[in-house]
Amino acid sequence: MNEELTSKLFDAVKKKAMGYVTTENVEEYAMVDGDLTVVKRKVTQKEVPPDVVAVKFLMDAAEDDRYSDMTEDELEAEKIRLLKMLKEAENATCKSKAQNKVRNGCMQK
Repeated sequence: MNEELTSKLFDAVKKKAMGYVTTENVEEYAMVDGDLTVVKRKVTQKEVPPDVVAVKFLMDAAEDDRYSDMTEDELEAEKIRLLKMLKEAENATCKSKAQNKVRNGCMQK
């Protein structure tokens, strides 16, 4: 994808993630003496709230950037670190259960 287009899309998602104010123009026309003429014009400002999906997208994109700069060895070390964290969380979950059956893949006492 074109770098300029990517930058524009990223800016649009960032704007949506942060929320913004926009101006809306509504004009009403009528026939006056055989010509279309604006008879009513309403200008309002609308506040568009931040969008959670856009925020999540930006956060995921930032995560991807963090990993894309890593070497193979750094990625392997990060993989081992994350697997260790998952195993510790799983063990903590298993220890907190006090029933005599298997639950969530953990043997209970």
